[in-house]
Amino acid sequence: MLRRKIVQTILDWKTNKKNECILVKGARQIGKTFIIDKIGREHYQKYFYINFLENPETKAIFEGSLEASEIYKKISLNFPNIEFVSGNTLIFLDEIQECPNARTALKFLALDNKYDVIASGSLLGINYKDIPSIPVGYETQIEMHSLDFEEFLWAMSINEQVITYVKEYFDRIEKIPESMHTQMMQYLREYAVIGGMPAVINRYLETNNFSEVQKEQDKILDSFLDDISKYASMTEKPKARNCFLSVPKQLAKEYKKFQFSVVEKGATSRKYSNSLEWLRDANLIRFCFNVLTPAFPLAAYERDDHYKIYLNDIGLLVAMYGFEIKKEIIENTLKGPVKGGIYENLIADIFTKKGRRLNYYKADNSMQEIDFLMNGEGTVIPVEIKSGNSTSISLNNLLSNPDIKTGYKLISGNIGQSEKKITMPLYMAMFL
Repeated sequence: MLRRKIVQTILDWKTNKKNECILVKGARQIGKTFIIDKIGREHYQKYFYINFLENPETKAIFEGSLEASEIYKKISLNFPNIEFVSGNTLIFLDEIQECPNARTALKFLALDNKYDVIASGSLLGINYKDIPSIPVGYETQIEMHSLDFEEFLWAMSINEQVITYVKEYFDRIEKIPESMHTQMMQYLREYAVIGGMPAVINRYLETNNFSEVQKEQDKILDSFLDDISKYASMTEKPKARNCFLSVPKQLAKEYKKFQFSVVEKGATSRKYSNSLEWLRDANLIRFCFNVLTPAFPLAAYERDDHYKIYLNDIGLLVAMYGFEIKKEIIENTLKGPVKGGIYENLIADIFTKKGRRLNYYKADNSMQEIDFLMNGEGTVIPVEIKSGNSTSISLNNLLSNPDIKTGYKLISGNIGQSEKKITMPLYMAMFL
């Protein structure tokens, strides 16, 4: 079974909650149902599961009165063998986007507080279904992603002691032993082509076959396109689909700012910007906004009309380029702008799953560009991605600013430091 960090997050909620349910949201097929079901079976005396998509008749439980006592009565009528134990029962409402009344009922179930309630659903449905009343103040939301790089390492049987050992070199800014560095870079390249979707990782662990990995990824991509057809409005369906399919082309450009002309010749943001917002709300893409000035706090300088777009799972991006590119990445023979785009999306994947907002810097009428900027303590921290080990003119120029104390250059090579610039292997992005 794949080990996930969100398990501890939910168990902490179980211990510390006060009159609140929990809503786990995220894209489809990232393991939400599996994880919550496992928690219900292993950590509660009694566990009750409703899936509104598989069993639409259960929506009737949430018609009429939404008082907690009435809901429990209706559950017992529909499921005669159900037993509730106060303080030790979990009610799991899966695919809650299919039953808007159940989302509203979370407030009343939280106020009753006899039993723990976890809801889960796709962001596609949670954001685009009519809900009579959002249970503000009674619902803790957790956004779940596919496996991050550290969870991927666990799946590859790399234990925490090894990861801690690698982090010690990061903390000391000291060169890591070359054999370990080589192995970590190999794991990172495997993560780039496999990604974090649980079904894909499990398929790889079962077969050690990258062709099977591609087949599993293609199925997931097809299902995402089907979801766009199901949930998007009639006017947005073709536009959202075309925007999603354009991402590999956008990242293959030398300058990776999202351009609507790549989606459709002559297209403008007026026609397609809502489609990108829809894809972001569905947790299929992530925006990386340009900032006018590389200064703290970054949010004050964001440009809403200048951004790059990354997929929320690096493996799915690579799969969209086709099977042949996997060999080039694994063997480290890939060249050109597409390599830079893939490695940018790889780092965006790592940062996003750490909860970071993505920003980059490119001055108007200038070649200077910094791939990512992060807020530090009263300053900003620039991060430049070099899939090889080429010079970093833009980073060097930015570090001449006395207000910027440190910058990182992430490369395929080992650790080093030159004044304010710290060079790190790409895989150490998980420690930033």
